[in-house]
Amino acid sequence: MAKGEGAESGSATGLLPPSILQAGERQAQEKEPKKKQQLSICNKLCYAVGGAPYQMTGCALGFFLQIYLLDVAQVDPFSASIILFVGRAWDAFTDPLVGFCISKSSWTRLGRLMPWIIFSTPLAIIAYFLIWFVPDFSQGQVLWHLLFYCLFETLVTCFHVPYSALTMFISTEQSERDSATAYRMTVEVLGTVLGTAIQGQIVGQADTPCLEDPKDSAVATEDANLTHSATSLRETKNAYLLAAGAIVSIYVICAIILVLGVREQREPYEAQQAEPMPFFRGLRLVMSHGPYIKLIAGFLFTSLAFMLVEGNFALFCTYTLGFRNEFQNLLLAIMLSATFTIPFWQWFLTRFGKKTAVYIGISSAVPFLILVALIESNLIVTYVVAVAAGISVAAAFLLPWSMLPDVIDDFHLKQPHSHGTEPIFFSFYVFFTKFASGVSLGVSTLSLDFAGYQTRGCSQPAPVKFTLKMLVTMAPIVLILLGLLLFELYPIDEEKRRQNKKALQALREEASSSGCSDTDSTELASIL
Repeated sequence: MAKGEGAESGSATGLLPPSILQAGERQAQEKEPKKKQQLSICNKLCYAVGGAPYQMTGCALGFFLQIYLLDVAQVDPFSASIILFVGRAWDAFTDPLVGFCISKSSWTRLGRLMPWIIFSTPLAIIAYFLIWFVPDFSQGQVLWHLLFYCLFETLVTCFHVPYSALTMFISTEQSERDSATAYRMTVEVLGTVLGTAIQGQIVGQADTPCLEDPKDSAVATEDANLTHSATSLRETKNAYLLAAGAIVSIYVICAIILVLGVREQREPYEAQQAEPMPFFRGLRLVMSHGPYIKLIAGFLFTSLAFMLVEGNFALFCTYTLGFRNEFQNLLLAIMLSATFTIPFWQWFLTRFGKKTAVYIGISSAVPFLILVALIESNLIVTYVVAVAAGISVAAAFLLPWSMLPDVIDDFHLKQPHSHGTEPIFFSFYVFFTKFASGVSLGVSTLSLDFAGYQTRGCSQPAPVKFTLKMLVTMAPIVLILLGLLLFELYPIDEEKRRQNKKALQALREEASSSGCSDTDSTELASIL
């Protein structure tokens, strides 16, 4: 950042009084130097595997729930839209709610976060399975799917929010947390690939043929219903249940590996605090922390850009580019490209800094989006763009979760007595991300409706094709540029991170040392 940041970018260690620093130096000379807390590759892999369930289930629901409700459960379109909208809105609301409940939790023998993961898993897999089950009664079928959809989103939030906050409790070393985050992002991208592959391959026969003439949709639908046998529909329902069973089995395995392979650790200075901070006071402090607001504002725009592409990618490939049968393959190319390039971005941010990685990684999608907007339909060029987009998607996956711990460290230095706020940081970031997802869904649907979108048509009018091109290319470009401008205001660069690391280390050593007096500890905490 610019040198004019003033006190915000000043060294925290320079504020410590000489008496405390000299006492720390004397203790360091008397004791053998402590080894840095290293996480083994096994620990990092066990932690990373815990991110797969959320991505697998989210990907399957995002791509297949709508067609399942319309063509398999045979819910009318208005009721299906109610289920999808209310489910997304409830999903966003549960993140801060669960964050509040976690912040009020006490430490147990298993930790403060692990009990949430353990007890939510069995209930979540039951709710997920029942989403894909079609009840025999038709009167309350809409309520059935709405109930279990909202219930699953609540339970998976009880898994994902503490899992996200667990980043701060697997190690006190920034480099180790960054490395574990890179492992996690790689596994999460693999989870999206796995969720798409399992659901797509098993329920591929559930696809509904398009209508050549949308004006005759009523007659065509009636004929289709007459020729669609009960046996075929039953097989389709069983295929969805089979896919759900495969995904929940992987969900359970991943949860077991996470619980057995990761140990939640408590900060030394946090253990000295008697009472946790009240939630609303913590929320007020978190939302007044400048670096956090600037970070989530920047990622809000970039997330909205990528979600616009994600939400309209299938329609864009089908109607604008004319690649109806290539959608799954193009999606697989994006996800595989993102998977293989996450280790590169981890190396890049370690070598050149996280802010530099943000600028280069996220902006790398812009030239290829412009290319898609300008050229005519070409399958080879589209695959090249898909691979290039995956590189940028990897950066968008990795960097938010890698930068949030830096913001929390900065917050702890400014508010050393405000422990237990980690779930608030992570839950509200997820809340704003899901809010962006809801905005992108609403804007896309309204835009296509105004353009004259024809449901189940084999082709679409020219205004719809143009709207899809704008939603996938120009609108994301503008949002990415706005997000990058906001990142210019983000104050935590590499120099600031190093200063925070030294100051936190001094705070931890002071808290864990038995040689310093309580007066010195109080003085240190108040000055920091």
